[in-house]
Amino acid sequence: MRVLVFTGKGGVGKTTHALATAFGAAAHGHRVCVLSADPAHSLGDALGRSVGARAVAIAPGVVAREVNAQEELDRSWSEIQRWLRALLRDGADELVAEEVLVFPGLEELMALRAVREAEATGEFDVCIVDCAPTGATLRMLRFPDALRIFMENFFELERRGVRLLRPLIARTQAGRLLPREEFFEAVERLYGEVEDVRQILLDETRTSARLVVNPARVVVDETRRSFAYLCLYGVATDAVIVNRLLPPEAAGGWFARWAAKERAELAEIEASFPVPLLLAPLQPSEVRGEAALRALADALYAERDPAARFVETRPFRFVRAGGRTRLEIDLPGARKEELEVGLRGDELFVRVRDAARRIALPASIAGRAVGRVRLQAGTLRIEFEP
Repeated sequence: MRVLVFTGKGGVGKTTHALATAFGAAAHGHRVCVLSADPAHSLGDALGRSVGARAVAIAPGVVAREVNAQEELDRSWSEIQRWLRALLRDGADELVAEEVLVFPGLEELMALRAVREAEATGEFDVCIVDCAPTGATLRMLRFPDALRIFMENFFELERRGVRLLRPLIARTQAGRLLPREEFFEAVERLYGEVEDVRQILLDETRTSARLVVNPARVVVDETRRSFAYLCLYGVATDAVIVNRLLPPEAAGGWFARWAAKERAELAEIEASFPVPLLLAPLQPSEVRGEAALRALADALYAERDPAARFVETRPFRFVRAGGRTRLEIDLPGARKEELEVGLRGDELFVRVRDAARRIALPASIAGRAVGRVRLQAGTLRIEFEP
């Protein structure tokens, strides 16, 4: 099943383009599922009809669903949350406790579990995900690495320690601080589900991100960073959608200065992203409802299949050359002063501004020293000593 993940700064039109892409893909004969993983669901708003937590057909070949993240969390998180809540002081507000005891990024990841469920039905060729704005999407991408570090380094140690202590202090006040075995089983299930979702996101042969951007400097700057962060976490981006461009007939008179500014921003966008740009002109009225969304799909994709991979890219790759192994990460827009690279045990640590990733190295290069590190033409090249 092809997976397309739409994200961008809040308000740029990602929901609109996710739906337009769904209608366009269905017109090419695909069976399409549209999922909203954004807590501020707006599929129904863009369609002009109700869409809820259960899948509903919105057109021939197109099904939509606004995933209830809290319900998804309850399936894997309730046992964990029950113990965490017990650690809070007695009398803590239940609603506040529920909000506090959900780690950043977890809600979005659990919502993406619906992608795996859609595939398991065998009923869809394409799954289009309307993600939360880029900040939440990046928190979602960080979470699996943090959970993996915990599982590999602390989980079994904690579990064995609790088993030893439980008979000794179970009857004391401190006994409530020890998690039950059900807690550890729930953590294992959660880890397995998060890993399943991560594998889908990182499979560049099936999953692509599409970034939606407006021709405004503040939006372009954030999108450039987001593109680099997606590459850092191994998610392939196959297109950038430039939304709400002034059409030629509206570019004169009072709007002439706006049009000139847009042209300058468009040139900046073309220079910033090494993937195809899809241009969406500003529509004469609000894009709402099936007819308007289909018209937008025609303007955006023309004769192209919206579900196609528009570029063959692997943002994260190991290359063997001259007897040495080199890790290459596409980081367009990144600057040398924003980068930090180093080894931490058998893992490679890479930071780009405020995004960081610990990369588990293959056994063939684990333990080798880092040699040359270069940022060249938007690609970070990390060479390991032989």
